[in-house]
Amino acid sequence: MIGRPDPTASRRRPSPPEGEPSVFGADEQSAQPVDLASLSRLAESVLEAEGVRGACELSLYFLDEVAMAELNERFMGMAGATDVLAFPLDDDLVDPGRSPDAGATGPDRSPVDPSEVPVLLGDVLVCPEVAARNVAERAARLAGGAGPDPDDTPNGTTVLADELALLVVHGTLHVLGMDHADDAQAAAMQARERALLERFAQPAS
Repeated sequence: MIGRPDPTASRRRPSPPEGEPSVFGADEQSAQPVDLASLSRLAESVLEAEGVRGACELSLYFLDEVAMAELNERFMGMAGATDVLAFPLDDDLVDPGRSPDAGATGPDRSPVDPSEVPVLLGDVLVCPEVAARNVAERAARLAGGAGPDPDDTPNGTTVLADELALLVVHGTLHVLGMDHADDAQAAAMQARERALLERFAQPAS
């Protein structure tokens, strides 16, 4: 893709043709390594596991910190870059980042009905630079004796590849209608993230 995505662009909502969900992935940054093929497959696996059927598409972009900060300010009115943003089809921005989970505005969208899946599901935007900073901050907490972070990945380590996988799953679930606006929703979403990561994500070496 040339230029930066505009998640508010008008899109049609036709009935899905026969086929399988797919993910269009684009790495538009160079600050951190991204395994685009693997993370795109992860997002596809999440769509399939969540019951999405038909030839529909999710867009997955990895953006630099400047682009992410611009989008965060434009659509959320918040300064600075965040780690993940999610834009369901035809809706406004719904997620200002994964951390912290509590207190964020969730998607104004009911869960996707597999029989009424739009051809274009929405966009997930991830900032690897912010993800890398989150990893470093968690490592510093652990080194300082703060104990394990409950948001760490299932194998107990927090490396960039794991963090990016978590953000991709988190953003994809948001596009499909999951939210973390209260404690119960946050717990359910975190549990689903962990289950999907255990099932589909490749462990970091």
